Amino acid sequence: MQDSTPYAVGIDVGGTKTQLRALSGGDRVVDLVRSSTGWRPHDPGAAAGRLAALIHDALPAGASPSAVAVGGHACETPRQCEAIRAALHERLGVPVLVVGDAELLVPAAGLDKGVGLVAGTGSVAVGRLPDGGPVQVGGWGAVLGDEGGAAGLVREAARAVWAAHDRGEAPDALAAGLITAFEVAEVPALGAALEAASDVSAEWGRHSPVVFAAAEAGSPLARAVIAEGGRALASLVVRLARRGVTVDDVVVAGGMVLAQPALYTAFVSALTEVLPGARPHPLRVPPVEGAVALARSLL
Repeated sequence: MQDSTPYAVGIDVGGTKTQLRALSGGDRVVDLVRSSTGWRPHDPGAAAGRLAALIHDALPAGASPSAVAVGGHACETPRQCEAIRAALHERLGVPVLVVGDAELLVPAAGLDKGVGLVAGTGSVAVGRLPDGGPVQVGGWGAVLGDEGGAAGLVREAARAVWAAHDRGEAPDALAAGLITAFEVAEVPALGAALEAASDVSAEWGRHSPVVFAAAEAGSPLARAVIAEGGRALASLVVRLARRGVTVDDVVVAGGMVLAQPALYTAFVSALTEVLPGARPHPLRVPPVEGAVALARSLL
């Protein structure tokens, strides 16, 4: 039997997990979490097919969505997001919106405009120009960027340790932690260990707790790395401001910055210094709430 109930479907495709939430009226009727393994945003057809299958599996038998909004991890340009949107619209025949996953943060916080800042394994900030055009800064991956994200912090920690070694300083708590984490015998061996990673962001990023443990143990190197990470995150907001994005409200999410108070404090301190009028808001609801809000706006 065909179900004529209108379902607003929001999907947050994160780097690790995908969450779908569907509302009928004001009631949550579906909440589904799946792994993001296999998400291929650079293949619009495959991405749309995956999303359509997820919606089919999630909704009640015979039901169809009335509107769909997707925040997609690694959907990095308007052209890429539009290609996925068009392919998904072709399959579903209903209004569809596809944006980068960081763009879910502002609507998830109940705001109409502002900056979405994510610092998890990586780091990225997004906003919109007065004409509605999207702007993204950061998100270049652990080898080139992602400062303030988990993998970037580990990279900078290793650089700090190497610099201290070159100055002839004895290994401190940060050096000891990295040596143990990467299972090497001494500081000079860290370079080869980092370069051996097959998945740089994930394999470096999982060792980020070492940096915070070393800071708590009194390592000046670790504390400097965290402080610089906070400044790097604030600099993403500054870049958006310089490009004309309204930055009065900055919604912050990500398993790194919200799970580590030292990093969040460093970010807020740096943001206050460089943009005194910007207000940080740690996101306290799942980003999928932003996707649902965007889907409902399409009805």
